Amino acid sequence: MSLPYAGKNIVIGVTGSIAAFKVAGWVSTLAKAEAQVSVVMTKAAQKFITPLTFSSLAGTKTHTGMFDNESDEWMAHINLGRDADLIIVAPASAQTIARLAHGMSSDLLSTTVLASRAPVYICPAMNTRMYEHPATRENIARLSQYGYQVIEPGVGMMACKEEGQGRLPEWEDVDEVFQRALTAHDLLGKKVLVTAGPTREPIDPARFLSNRSSGKMGFSLAKAAFRRGAEVVLVAGPTNLADPIGVELVRVQTAQEMHDAVMRYAERADIVIKSAAVADYRAKSVYGEKVKKDKIGASLELAKNPDILLELGRRKREGQILVGFAAESTNLEDEGSRKLKAKNLDMIAVNNINSESTGFEVDSNQLLLITPTGSESLPFASKDRTADFLLDRVVQLTDSDR
Repeated sequence: MSLPYAGKNIVIGVTGSIAAFKVAGWVSTLAKAEAQVSVVMTKAAQKFITPLTFSSLAGTKTHTGMFDNESDEWMAHINLGRDADLIIVAPASAQTIARLAHGMSSDLLSTTVLASRAPVYICPAMNTRMYEHPATRENIARLSQYGYQVIEPGVGMMACKEEGQGRLPEWEDVDEVFQRALTAHDLLGKKVLVTAGPTREPIDPARFLSNRSSGKMGFSLAKAAFRRGAEVVLVAGPTNLADPIGVELVRVQTAQEMHDAVMRYAERADIVIKSAAVADYRAKSVYGEKVKKDKIGASLELAKNPDILLELGRRKREGQILVGFAAESTNLEDEGSRKLKAKNLDMIAVNNINSESTGFEVDSNQLLLITPTGSESLPFASKDRTADFLLDRVVQLTDSDR
């Protein structure tokens, strides 16, 4: 699976809104991700930010009018629309939304959209009252009927000092949506269940048993599965990670809570990837009030938590793909192979926690994948890239079952 933005032709239409300055950051990010970015500005947009700003960030000429005299603008509305892999209108003003909703081709941006067959994403940004006006709502509904994807604006303080809905989303809120539009949907129609993070087993209101898992690998897997077209449920223990876009997130604390949630969703899942680091034991007795340190004994009586992966293996139905994770410090292949067989897995991903670059709480990883037919060491990469490498192998498993 290649990087979603690399080599893709992305047209960004900038319209008359103070939020235009935020889109400069979007353009910069896309250009750094190796996308070929073409910016089209309306006349009103140029009152808020200059074309030179976007040209400098994108490394390409900014398009500003239908009838510019420069030769490279000849038939720009056709060429831009024809060559685009994705069109993003951001910020989309009420005027531009109305123009697109009624098929008017009175400027370069609206003509480019009409002439294109690429996916079109509309990101409204305007005063709350304008956004809530029946005319605007009707125009947005019409755009949705045409097949354009409308991204709801955020809520907060506007430039006009009013509070409400109408803010252009932050890049982090739309990045996954755009990546999904550019990614091959080889998991389309699949229901994927992912677990992530640690669990916390309480001792008293102030203390708990847990581990160093950050949840980064599981969150990367959930986001990658969403980009590839899957319907994704992520059951996550306590983490500091932002909620992934497009994913149904189920937050849990304890191993028992994770067990109950996983068993509930696993029944309808086509693919289950259990990357969470679940605590093996819990305190046998949990105190309702904080225990004073002079009352704490030298030992803590423990009870065993349910083995979620083992139970999933026993319940696995025909055609369901079950992938486990194992955090190991020695004998990675032997330990992984043993768990693969004992827990009835289709694949196990073994993580070397002794390495500073592949263990807990880091952004990179290198997994050893083991299946009943062999093993493979994935390339060292970011956890986002590793997630796609792993899902490539999962897709191969699903294809072999057809």
